[in-house]
Amino acid sequence: MAFTATRRLVVAGALTTAAAIAAFGGFAATAHAQSVEDIKGKGKLTVGMLVDFPPFGITSADGKPDGYDADVAKLMAKHMGVPVEIVPVTGPNRIPYLLTGKVDVLVASLGITPERAKQVAFSDPYAAIEIGLLAPQKSPIAKAEDLSGKSAGVARASTQDQSLTAVAPKDARIMRFDDDASAVQALLSGQVDALGVSNVVAQQIKTMAPQANYEMKFVLKSQVQGVAMRQGQDKLLAWVNGFLDTVKKNGELTAIHQKWLGTDLPTAVTAGKS
Repeated sequence: MAFTATRRLVVAGALTTAAAIAAFGGFAATAHAQSVEDIKGKGKLTVGMLVDFPPFGITSADGKPDGYDADVAKLMAKHMGVPVEIVPVTGPNRIPYLLTGKVDVLVASLGITPERAKQVAFSDPYAAIEIGLLAPQKSPIAKAEDLSGKSAGVARASTQDQSLTAVAPKDARIMRFDDDASAVQALLSGQVDALGVSNVVAQQIKTMAPQANYEMKFVLKSQVQGVAMRQGQDKLLAWVNGFLDTVKKNGELTAIHQKWLGTDLPTAVTAGKS
């Protein structure tokens, strides 16, 4: 009896899940493929954005979405000639929000990958997460070979650990710490000569210790991010790529990058295509 009741619950749950997937799939398939004219017609550009990924997405003191992505979204709307409405999304729900028409586009720190490109259409890159080597400006380190006889800190088993270990000379000392915070403290205290780190954490370090004049010496790995749209929005995609080309060339995107990350646009962004 108990087995039968349990089996009925499992079957019912599976049917409910299947129905939900079918409903979602049907909605996504019929989502309106908006053009720039459609967006202008409804009077605003609706953008999905993370608000928990500083400095790309944060919440300001007055409770509004802010950060690099927010400034890019605002600039996009300005060039389009409409107001912007920024809708907070999460990592798991950002693509579903786009596919079900809750937002027109995503400016949500979405890395361009082949898997995601099967679900959405990506613009050319507008930002990048870079993994590189951070050291004081006065340090003579300029390339991986210059780590010979020197020490570099990394968070254990991280992307920066793997990337730096692959290129460091045999006599370099790779010091592995349990987390980014411990590795950062090792750099600040002079325990290591350099630090393998993302450009996001690097900017936080520069803010914490401006007198040290830290700089990214070289890049180990880049993950570019693109504006995401629903597939089939070819005219909107062409407009977004044209917008990005314009703001890269006229310096507006560089100004936003300088504001939030303290550096010019990475080469992966200025030269990259999706």
